[in-house]
Amino acid sequence: MYLLELGGEDDAFAAREAASAAAGIRRIAPGLVVAGRIVPERVRGLAYTHRASELLGRGDADLASARAVLEAAAIDREGSVAVRATDVHGSSDVSTERAERELGQVLVDRGFSVDLEDPDHLLRVAFSAGKLEGDAEGNALKRTENELERVAGDGREESTGERVSVCALGWLEAESVRDFGTRAPTDKPFFQPGSMDPLLARAVANLAGAQEGATILDPMCGTGGVLVEAGLVGADVIGTDAQAKMAQGARENLAHFLEREEPSPTGARRGSWHVGRGDAMRLPLADDAVDGVVFDAPYGRQSKIDTHRLEDLVAGALAEAHRVAPRAVMIADRSWASEARAAGWELESAFERRVHRSLTRYVMVLERRSP
Repeated sequence: MYLLELGGEDDAFAAREAASAAAGIRRIAPGLVVAGRIVPERVRGLAYTHRASELLGRGDADLASARAVLEAAAIDREGSVAVRATDVHGSSDVSTERAERELGQVLVDRGFSVDLEDPDHLLRVAFSAGKLEGDAEGNALKRTENELERVAGDGREESTGERVSVCALGWLEAESVRDFGTRAPTDKPFFQPGSMDPLLARAVANLAGAQEGATILDPMCGTGGVLVEAGLVGADVIGTDAQAKMAQGARENLAHFLEREEPSPTGARRGSWHVGRGDAMRLPLADDAVDGVVFDAPYGRQSKIDTHRLEDLVAGALAEAHRVAPRAVMIADRSWASEARAAGWELESAFERRVHRSLTRYVMVLERRSP
């Protein structure tokens, strides 16, 4: 069993992304999930999970409980150790410095030496208290089509959930690479206002199935931000955009980040890429040509569409995505659930990502409907 420490403010979305690198995900407290299995290499490429640890045990969110868990735990490791504690969102009022000191002493009493600089083993201790929104599998924002339409319409969500108090201890197994600041949209060779930030771009790429051996398509690729993040976790990527300027800009960005000799910071090989000017409603690809599709649909009145009504463009893009891939992730400023179902998709899950006061992005994860 493994403990995953989530990041960001939306645990349901973070847990759904974490499922691309882990199996048997179950939420246990705000900011914390457990999983039956992880793929360490893929954990390194997650956006909204910071770390994964081999679970040693868990109790209530207080230091006495943490001590009891550690004193009773079977430990089959040797060598030096260090302890790092966190109080998720400051929710438990546990002193992390005191926790590190006292739990470190428990390990010393059990025969371990302490090395704070370069330990052989790092014990992670997480304290979390608060309401556990949604169900245990992290489905707080999984919705029916009608529910998605309602939330998209009024933006309000009732807060329900049981109150939990948890401390969880585990040996660090893998950490995500936190280099997203090096790829801020304004720092890329080609920039356009409204470009997606690299954290969200990485997350939706992961939701679409980006990994080594997979091919990911973005038929409305814009500046290529999602394709860059998919390529950095090892996926081969294909992009099209109706505007020649955007297609050329995406080429510049993809060449800058993916055409390098050394592996990606995540440790994966950098994926190959191809970008061309094209119509998302008429893709020059064979049926089932790619493993996943992800696209950021034009946003309402601010979108510039010369040849299609927005509704026709989105419906056509969803139909083409359904033809070329078994999975799609769509980002938009509203629900397009009805159009997705009409194109043959099942709405697997949906999430809200608040950007600023006047913009909320809705992320829909789509799977082909079973025959």
